[in-house]
Amino acid sequence: MDYRAELARSSLNRKPSQETLMSLLHLDPAPMDNASIYEKELPDLPEEDLESSRSSLRSRNTSSSSTTLGLSGTANGPLYYLTRIQRYSSYTFGFFAGLHVANTSVFPLVYRSVPYSEPFLLMAREVYQTRFSEPLLVALPILAHVASGVAIRLIRRSQNLQRYGGATPGMYALHRSKSSSTTSSSKSNNQSGWPMLSYTAISGYVFAPILASHIFMNRVLPLMVEGDSSNIGLQYVAHGFARQGLPAWVAYTLLIGVGVGHMVWGGAKWMGIAPPPGWRRTTVDKQLRKRRSRAWWSINGVAFAGIALWAAGALGVVARWGATEGWLGKVYDSIYAQSPF
Repeated sequence: MDYRAELARSSLNRKPSQETLMSLLHLDPAPMDNASIYEKELPDLPEEDLESSRSSLRSRNTSSSSTTLGLSGTANGPLYYLTRIQRYSSYTFGFFAGLHVANTSVFPLVYRSVPYSEPFLLMAREVYQTRFSEPLLVALPILAHVASGVAIRLIRRSQNLQRYGGATPGMYALHRSKSSSTTSSSKSNNQSGWPMLSYTAISGYVFAPILASHIFMNRVLPLMVEGDSSNIGLQYVAHGFARQGLPAWVAYTLLIGVGVGHMVWGGAKWMGIAPPPGWRRTTVDKQLRKRRSRAWWSINGVAFAGIALWAAGALGVVARWGATEGWLGKVYDSIYAQSPF
């Protein structure tokens, strides 16, 4: 009885605790360096529950991929196949590019003569310029690589618009994390949902029309004018430099520089050694920053070495060989006369 009376008396005389005011104070957010101390391991799930959760997760992923991507019975969407088409088409075209660089640069650089280098080009044509090999090694890989790259960009834009909307804060934050630029072009990209362009992608879009004009001048135009391209070789290219002058030098310089840079950086990306876009701004760890810096310098070193090798033979020997005389020179003049460039 005395205990109850004492308890009631103490409750009537109770004063508010000052310690409760601490919970109302505003504290600035700070990272928890020792967060691992407060983490506790959760008990393992029973084996039956674990299997059921896995099966439900697989069925949920399959159904979501089927409904959102329009593919039934597989978890791989269009981006999965388009990325692989873009990747393996570059491998196929790389085989042709290696042979082409050897014939147009390495052999002229070794022999220091265009006529002595022509037989190697004619022999290589038996590999990549037949009725079946030319579409498989040149035409189809180029078309597949360019088309898949454009399709990937369109699909990612559609996904960005579905996930984040047009000018929503989510879309702004997505692009803001990739680039700190506040120009009007970046704002329009944020509103339209276009994914950010890397330097490799930009060089690819620049390289595509340059490569198309190169194919037109050396393969399509001779077929249109003469109906045959058996006389087209290094002397034809040298004759074009002597006839066209500065435009030919600019065109081939861009072809070599942009083409080698795109292929080297693209190969580094497929091999997983290329630093991600914007790595200088986002990389905080010193060791990781050093590794990415070494990779960046190494890739650029390989690109510059490839450019120097190709330019040494193509621009240093073939471009300076001069015009072709005689009846063959007249054939070349008639072909270049029909050029729209």
